Amino acid sequence: MEERITSRHNPLVAEFRRLAGDKEARRSAGLLLGQGRKLLVEALASGLMPKTVLTSEESPDMPDGVRCLRVTEELLAYVSPMKSAPEVLFTAPIPEERGPVFGRVLLAEDMQDPGNVGTMIRTAAAFGFDGILLAGSCADPWSPKAVRSSMGAAFRLNIWERPDVGEALEELREEGLPIYAAALAEKAEQAGSFRFPERFALAVGNEGHGLGEKVLAAADKIIRIPMAPGAESLNAAAAAAVLMWEVYREREKHV
Repeated sequence: MEERITSRHNPLVAEFRRLAGDKEARRSAGLLLGQGRKLLVEALASGLMPKTVLTSEESPDMPDGVRCLRVTEELLAYVSPMKSAPEVLFTAPIPEERGPVFGRVLLAEDMQDPGNVGTMIRTAAAFGFDGILLAGSCADPWSPKAVRSSMGAAFRLNIWERPDVGEALEELREEGLPIYAAALAEKAEQAGSFRFPERFALAVGNEGHGLGEKVLAAADKIIRIPMAPGAESLNAAAAAAVLMWEVYREREKHV
């Protein structure tokens, strides 16, 4: 018999609400909250096993051990952090951090917007980066908005979190990764005028203030994106996308 929830006071509803709005609750439970049928499919395809699924439609086919419950659209809207509630919400284990920081890495410093974080994760996966290193005071990559913006890439890409920027830089040094920092500076070299190495970290900074002094001082090369005269700097996620595409384009050209 299909399980149903009809009350806002159900303990499971309260749990979903906590996971939707509280990073500490997510980390304590070791669970993320996913939204939408497509993201659920992506989780399964990535080998991430959902724990509990709430749906306002017919329950999707799930592996054994996944608990599926039917709820009303109104209750789903109450639980979801989205303005327009999806037809499916689910919880799943937060993937464990894997291995050392290595390969082609996107270093994002103090990235405050979860949508930007999710978009960067999605773009890094699309352009063949091995992972994203979130340094300093970054938005939670496992928040519902970040996970949804990643469109499932968060389930596949290596994600490393280091609240201490100095610690992040030290790990990059230990792995022998040179740092290429994106900044508007006089000594910056134009992207496209040189070749990126096989292994390196591409650093992009906060949406409002750019990269901090620690990262700029540690950088092996400062790079900039050529733009039309008078143009302002790009959105952080857009700048990261342009530079990662340049890395991918260059690499494909020389394969």
